Amino acid sequence: MDDPALPSPHPPARAPQRVGYLGPPGTFTEQALRTQDDLVGAELVPLPTMADVLLATETGEVDLGFVAIENSIEGTVNVTSDTLTFDVDVLIQREVVISVQQHLMGVPGATIAGLEEVVSIPHATAQARGFLQRELPGVRTRAANSTAEGARLVAEAGDPTVAAIGNELAASIYGLDILARDIEDHPENQTRFVAVRPNVVPPPTGHDKTSIVVAQRADRPGSLLAILQEFAARSINLTKLESRPTKKALGDYCFLLDLEGHVADDVVADCLRALQTKHGTVKFLGSYPSAAAEAPAARAEVDEAAREADAWLADIRTRITAGPP
Repeated sequence: MDDPALPSPHPPARAPQRVGYLGPPGTFTEQALRTQDDLVGAELVPLPTMADVLLATETGEVDLGFVAIENSIEGTVNVTSDTLTFDVDVLIQREVVISVQQHLMGVPGATIAGLEEVVSIPHATAQARGFLQRELPGVRTRAANSTAEGARLVAEAGDPTVAAIGNELAASIYGLDILARDIEDHPENQTRFVAVRPNVVPPPTGHDKTSIVVAQRADRPGSLLAILQEFAARSINLTKLESRPTKKALGDYCFLLDLEGHVADDVVADCLRALQTKHGTVKFLGSYPSAAAEAPAARAEVDEAAREADAWLADIRTRITAGPP
């Protein structure tokens, strides 16, 4: 236990002064970031790519990084997962999930019939694949670093034959007209974002998620099953399991896992210990509050159970006598 007279070796994380996010202004990342009341008061720093955001966070150029990590239609944002796995040492502090509405936008006077090219980040283009095939067959697509960059490029070019895919915020910022609304292929389109910073693990809330990467020591029959059995034996629920190439050799993969619980929970710590000891190298990406819809109710239930347990234990302790019976 720390001496209360001495400063804690792990002081509380200070509020971020500079928050890096995928720019330019008007991205879905900025839209998600602005749902966080404690972050919008910081200096928001737009950066060119998600890898740039994560690298700037690791070096201290910004205090907190905010990036997209997963979409309900297109799955994992690989550049984010790969940079977290292989290139930087930062920890996830929270996750934020927002609904995503994709709009087709062009300069004033542009029409859908007159379009020849659509510019956007590939993840957004893929989310509207059906619309593009149905309404704009033969129209070419061009990649941008973000939806907002695509909108900015369209505005700067002033070409009515070129459109962008993005949100209403970007259309407003760059003076574009919305030519078609809600063009995503699935109406329940959501994107998950994470905030990261170095060296800090948020305290447990009672409804948390832990993210790790497991690199096997040896690829042998049953090795993945052996890893999964560590979770099953402890009744730990996995919310995500994905393989990614290690970039070392063809066929060499690591596993990205999200699991319910916090590293402060004994059962989670025991599981991570077993994985590190018996199965491979574990990279810890963070334990943080879950953004699942039931999270507030689950946290309240845990808090109430803890209060009831405290009262139960306190009642038992009142029965302890001062001396032998």
